[in-house]
Amino acid sequence: MFEKILIANRGEIALRIQRACRELGIKTVVVHSEADREAKYVKLADESVCIGPAPSAQSYLNVPAIISAAEVTDAQAIHPGYGFLSENADFAERVETSGFVFIGPRAETIRLMGDKVSAKDAMKAAGVPCVPGSDGALPEDPKEVVKIARQIGYPVIIKAAGGGGGRGMRVVHTEAALVNAVAMTRQEAGQFFGNPAVYMEKFLENPRHVEIQVLADQHKNAIYLGERDCSMQRRHQKVIEEAPAPHIPARLISRIGERCAEACRKIGYRGAGTFEFLYEDGEFYFIEMNTRVQVEHPVTEMITGVDIVQEQIRVAFGEKLRYRQKDIAFRGHAIECRINAEDPFTFVPSPGKIEFYHPPGGPGIRVDSHIYQGYRVPSHYDSMVAKVIAYGDTRDQAIRRMRIALSEMNIQGIKTNIALHQELMLDAKFNEGGTSIHYLEHKLADKSEVKS
Repeated sequence: MFEKILIANRGEIALRIQRACRELGIKTVVVHSEADREAKYVKLADESVCIGPAPSAQSYLNVPAIISAAEVTDAQAIHPGYGFLSENADFAERVETSGFVFIGPRAETIRLMGDKVSAKDAMKAAGVPCVPGSDGALPEDPKEVVKIARQIGYPVIIKAAGGGGGRGMRVVHTEAALVNAVAMTRQEAGQFFGNPAVYMEKFLENPRHVEIQVLADQHKNAIYLGERDCSMQRRHQKVIEEAPAPHIPARLISRIGERCAEACRKIGYRGAGTFEFLYEDGEFYFIEMNTRVQVEHPVTEMITGVDIVQEQIRVAFGEKLRYRQKDIAFRGHAIECRINAEDPFTFVPSPGKIEFYHPPGGPGIRVDSHIYQGYRVPSHYDSMVAKVIAYGDTRDQAIRRMRIALSEMNIQGIKTNIALHQELMLDAKFNEGGTSIHYLEHKLADKSEVKS
């Protein structure tokens, strides 16, 4: 096994990786910015290296500084967490050519799955169902674009081939708006992602967001670890995730899960990964693959008993998967609430000093967090400060435990979105299960109208 791993990420994921390493007997090196000197994972690391000032471009995304830190500390491998670098093929390549192991897929796999057009082609070839759309990038000829849209049927969504994180996409409801929408998305794609290619898909009206978690090794072994429902989101940012997805028959999950595992074998995937689908009317439609461990991996860990981060590290070392599909059993239900340093309803970030902090506890409660009393939440990064995960024998029990956990949790000195989560845990539609990806946006819009 590796003797020392450098963690090239921050926040609760840095602490999560650190814990996995310690259990495996691996020493950790944490790289950090000046803003994170007092972070818990920095204090707990075997070694820490400050690699630059607060802005990400000068620290966490500073590839030469990260490589240098690995060299001076004699690290053998680099774990990119789930930040920007985790899905950056050039970074993965640079790590490997510098003599270190990249804990994630090979660079060519990241490139294949990072381009949504080539990813879709690969999935079609592996028998994974995809959203109806253009076969590849849209042509320049506006008449051809109109023709493709008519074949698909309105509404359609225009997406940047190299986009991600909910950016570089535009929904079009009428033919009159189509050509201009394509031109604007092309311009944005070139500007933000360095690739002006765009493609077109059918825009599903009321879908759910369902993910399939996979693990694969470099020996062509691959398994799926069930599904997660990530439909409770706003502006493509997830708020609540749960596993398993309510009201989806197990036979449908096993069918799509096996196809995802087979796709991993076909493309030679290595490590942890997530297939993202839209689910509507009993059908799955592939949208993209995330070639990394996800924020919401704990809910899958809770229902399977598999430590995804540890398995990721073992696979990167060259070991064979320790599990076969028949070893994976799904038990109970898990729900995760993302706790952010922000106003619970306007979502304005709220950095600052945490004056008081009391985490929840009790049966079935897991808190993944890097904060503590006196910690200062910096203004430069993502606002997530904790994840509260509630596990129960049933979904109803998991919800009741989450309600109790949220009522116990106390963070003072900054605003958090705990109040929003409390409201959602009491929401009749959420309690029923199976809400669409548009539900939270509509609920918040209605709330705003009532206030005004």
